[in-house]
Amino acid sequence: MKKTTAINIRETALRTLQVEAAAIRDLQQFVDEDFEKAVEIIAQCAGRLVVTGIGKSAIIGQKIVATLNSTGTPALFMHAADAIHGDLGMIQEHDVVMCISKSGSSPEIKVLLPLVKSFGNTLIAMVGNTSSYLAQEADLVLNTTVTQEACPNNLAPTTSTTAQMAMGDALAVCLIEWHGFTAADFAKFHPGGTLGKKLYLKVGDLSRHHQTPRVRLDSPLQEVILEISSKMLGVTAVMDPEEQLCGIITDGDLRRMLEKNINTATVIARDIMSAHPKHIQKDELAINALEKMRQHDITQLLVMEDKRYIGIIHLHDLIREGII
Repeated sequence: MKKTTAINIRETALRTLQVEAAAIRDLQQFVDEDFEKAVEIIAQCAGRLVVTGIGKSAIIGQKIVATLNSTGTPALFMHAADAIHGDLGMIQEHDVVMCISKSGSSPEIKVLLPLVKSFGNTLIAMVGNTSSYLAQEADLVLNTTVTQEACPNNLAPTTSTTAQMAMGDALAVCLIEWHGFTAADFAKFHPGGTLGKKLYLKVGDLSRHHQTPRVRLDSPLQEVILEISSKMLGVTAVMDPEEQLCGIITDGDLRRMLEKNINTATVIARDIMSAHPKHIQKDELAINALEKMRQHDITQLLVMEDKRYIGIIHLHDLIREGII
């Protein structure tokens, strides 16, 4: 398609965002008694929430279903066109049905609704026209009316689908709080990818792959250097005679010592260690280790099991796992 008129791209983009932002703000007035009842009915439903729609509303419906399933509310998507050709069998006795439509009067919707209602399931409408067939037939109405589409011709679903998405998110978040859905619950449904690792990967899962560099308080400098070099972690713990952690030496400590031009022949671990080393428990989440490293501007932490030193977690471990 050939460009026929000059436009100000930035102006057009900003106008689009402003129109859509205003539509979302206007949705606040539609969070009413029907919205509250819808949350209660879905939360207490013995079955699933079956979401249906046509066109762009169907795509929004699929996103809402994905959000609900990932946050503890069983849901499935049924395309309105496919429903009248056999997919109605997806609806079970205890399910709640939510139909999404801007106009509420699409031909497929008009055919579908009597069939759904004949099953006796509760019908929720998410609709942009409260005078429509869908709104009149539904048990509850989630109003997503918008004054205009962001499209210059006021035709392409833009603002209306944004409103549907936002209302769906409001519904999902209410259900999250209703069920007391926690980050630990979320992790169960997101075991893969970076997000999953942030929610379930623990410090001990990473540190167990490393050796546990350690020297004694009276270890000579050569032994300290060899321990740091051989374990290839840039650090070693310093232990007292009872094998209790009392300090840490990093390769940075070695460099700073050499810069002082002192007699290295008499240096022992106690002379260059840092007391009270930063550490983390093995059962903490790896993402917490990253936060602690950032807070103290360091690249490794000693890993503890209660008061016992058991290993090292390094910034490179977190990078390799995609935590960063």
